Amino acid sequence: MKVPPFLRPWSTTLSLTSLLMCLSPTLSWGAEAPLGFTQKAGQQETSVEQRFDQAINKGDLRDWMEFMSSRPHHVGTPFGKKVAEFIAGKFKEWGYDTSIETFYVLFPTPKERALTLLAPEHYDAKLTEPALAADHTSSQQNEQLPTFNFYSKDGDVTAEVVYVNYGIPSDYEQLERLGIDVKGKVVIARYGASWRGIKPKLAAEKGAIGCIIYSDPRDDGYFEGDVYPKGPYRMAEGVQRGSVMDMPLYPGDPLTPSEPATRDAKRLPMDEAPTLAKIPVLPISYEDALPILRSLSGPVAPGSWRGALPITYHVGPGPAKVRLKVQADWNLVPIHDVIARLPGSEYPDQWIIRGNHHDAWVNGADDPISGLVCLMEEARSISELVKTGWRPKRTIVFAAWDGEEPGLIGSTEWVEAHVPELADKAVAYINTDGNGRGFLQASGSHVLEKLINQVAGDVKDPEKGVTILARRKSRDLVLADPNKRRELLGSQTIHIGALGSGSDYTPFLQHMGISSVNLGFGGESGGGSYHSIYDSFDYYTRFGDPKFEYGEALSETAGRLVLRLADADILPWDFTGMAQTVQRYLGELTGLVDSMRTQTDLENRLIEEGDYDAYFDPTKTFVIPKEKSAVPFLNFAPLQNAVSRLLDVASDYADAYQTFVKDPSAHQGVPLDQVNQALLLTERALTRTQGLTGRPWYRHYIYAPGFYTGYGVKTLPGVREAIEQRQWEEADQQIRITADVLNAYSDKIAGVTGLLQH
Repeated sequence: MKVPPFLRPWSTTLSLTSLLMCLSPTLSWGAEAPLGFTQKAGQQETSVEQRFDQAINKGDLRDWMEFMSSRPHHVGTPFGKKVAEFIAGKFKEWGYDTSIETFYVLFPTPKERALTLLAPEHYDAKLTEPALAADHTSSQQNEQLPTFNFYSKDGDVTAEVVYVNYGIPSDYEQLERLGIDVKGKVVIARYGASWRGIKPKLAAEKGAIGCIIYSDPRDDGYFEGDVYPKGPYRMAEGVQRGSVMDMPLYPGDPLTPSEPATRDAKRLPMDEAPTLAKIPVLPISYEDALPILRSLSGPVAPGSWRGALPITYHVGPGPAKVRLKVQADWNLVPIHDVIARLPGSEYPDQWIIRGNHHDAWVNGADDPISGLVCLMEEARSISELVKTGWRPKRTIVFAAWDGEEPGLIGSTEWVEAHVPELADKAVAYINTDGNGRGFLQASGSHVLEKLINQVAGDVKDPEKGVTILARRKSRDLVLADPNKRRELLGSQTIHIGALGSGSDYTPFLQHMGISSVNLGFGGESGGGSYHSIYDSFDYYTRFGDPKFEYGEALSETAGRLVLRLADADILPWDFTGMAQTVQRYLGELTGLVDSMRTQTDLENRLIEEGDYDAYFDPTKTFVIPKEKSAVPFLNFAPLQNAVSRLLDVASDYADAYQTFVKDPSAHQGVPLDQVNQALLLTERALTRTQGLTGRPWYRHYIYAPGFYTGYGVKTLPGVREAIEQRQWEEADQQIRITADVLNAYSDKIAGVTGLLQH
């Protein structure tokens, strides 16, 4: 699944990067021991990692990708099972305790798809992607899934069309100002700006009866560069398949929320499954979208709504009128998770879990095989270390998930099947999901930020010769505004992002409270093959990572994280960075309230004075909206006090940790097994069993996918989304709840500090 290329912040190649790399020093941690290790243990760890690097073979990555992407292998296919068995066979060959866990999940396959423009002209959408001579697997049409949005409602609807831009909440606010209602209409939205499932979700809430999603060339086509097969961008006939499950409610099998989808599991009736789309949805190419969009009249679309098709973009409604028909076979199909274990020598009941999915929408060379082969090479290289007598202190679990593409199903069902074990034993989860050339991207739990920086400072960029940390820092400097750039120049580290959703870390972090990170390289690979028949070995070896150099770099990066987490004397958590990050999130919330108050006051004054339309655009006539309720005073004191305390206890822990690693005499009497078990559980304290309001599956109170963004994260989500939705009483309540969560987290950290000072 992963985040589409056009939603990534690094999607433009940087012309100043080479210059900045000449100015940027190679960042090094010098004599400082890796986080979590004493000086002596850190030296031993460095030796282990060097031997690990030497065992990595780029040729394996290429060979395994060529086989696993040789045929389509979506959920439920014979070749999908064969891929799982191939992976399991490799793990067994390398000496891992390996099993395949099978679940039975709802997976619709398209039976009928039709889209016809009825007026003012007639056009039957092609809804196909042509085979190309330059892409030899694109001709496997009998095995390919047709272009389809999975978990769309079956339906046959006819109506006028309204163009809704990306189909996100702010777009519907703009339509309201234009006096346009989508009730009873079919909306057409372009991909981007949110999880695709948000588009039909919002459209249905606004009264639309159907939804079409297309890839605009401005976001994902010739506007960005040459299209496939000449270049890496989406061709006119290219279509992005994908699920439209309402994942911000819960991921996984739609019929078994919070319970594993075993063969005999109790299942919801389909008409009661809340994550299934409520209206028919269909994805189309920009070739098929053009006749519809050029047939619209009504207001000219706002500037930010205009794509790169050779038309004037109008909003409608009509006179474009379409008939949209979608019907699927709704079946239960098996999915196959591959689980491989290497038991720990000292802490076998503390698990480091490393995962990547293996299912694809079609051939899936980039998404997901380019990340999966890196995971497999890490596992093989670690097995070579074992042959020399090395054993990890903690158990390492490698997982190749099935069913990720429809809705993170394989990982979610596995987590739901192993809740008690994971609650007690899971230390961290490390995820990848596709890989390409370019810059390191890392997001995750901020207790891991310092560890990720240290690892990134020890891995070389294969093209530039500096560390991947230095190259990423150079990119950040180029993209930063002048004020932010001054701040970045004063720091040798990078900030990792926060996790929303879009890949298999979601059940680990946001349901279980397991510290997690998502890694990958990208920014120089184009991305026009995403979820199409052209996500192939031919495409990847031309545009993705032709020499598999960044595959090697990803193996070195993720492998180091696995090794350090597995062997650290003390789990390498950095609570100071975490506390400072939460403090920053709180500042964003108070700033959000201030800006909403200012904006509301201004808009209400303009409405009262009758000058609202001129404020927005003097060339247009707008419907004057209703006045908004004033933004009240919100008492952030409980949250501010909780953050202040968190900063203090994080500082106390940092002092105790430094004493432990630097003073050998301080090691005596420290119950390391208790310290590590207590550290393992700290992230759990950031969850509540009751979960977030309206979606209890999501339990984490620092990170969650946005209810109306999906991919995009909402930090401090209970408070933030209540404010954004102007639910002021709920916001007050969530401030107090979140403060209680942070205080419980501080209690856990203080407890670990006490153990270290034993």
